[in-house]
Amino acid sequence: VQLQASGGGLVQAGGSLRLSCAASGRTFSSYALGWFRQAPGKEREFVAAITWSGVIKRYGDFVKGRFTISRDNAKNVVYLQMNSLKPEDTAVYYCAARPHDGLFMRVRDYDYWGQGTQVTVSS
Repeated sequence: VQLQASGGGLVQAGGSLRLSCAASGRTFSSYALGWFRQAPGKEREFVAAITWSGVIKRYGDFVKGRFTISRDNAKNVVYLQMNSLKPEDTAVYYCAARPHDGLFMRVRDYDYWGQGTQVTVSS
């Protein structure tokens, strides 16, 4: 599967962005999906994960109710709605896919990665 992330940009603190990740392939619904982020000089960090059905989700501890992951299997897209953004959310955000159901929170759990989209939050 090939992944293409989009939706990043520059936003003021307290603002919102919605990231999208479009996937190729007809078996999108059979992939577990996740979002990660990487700030300069830091390791890639888990943000959110979602199962095949989209019913079960998990978030990184820092999210604290501000982000929502969702998926539309008919459109082959996974979203990350980000609200109440903070300057410390500034990073490149990556979507990832794994051809198994479940919730996966480690970088090494995922087989496919998008190219990343830059999110910059100004104070």
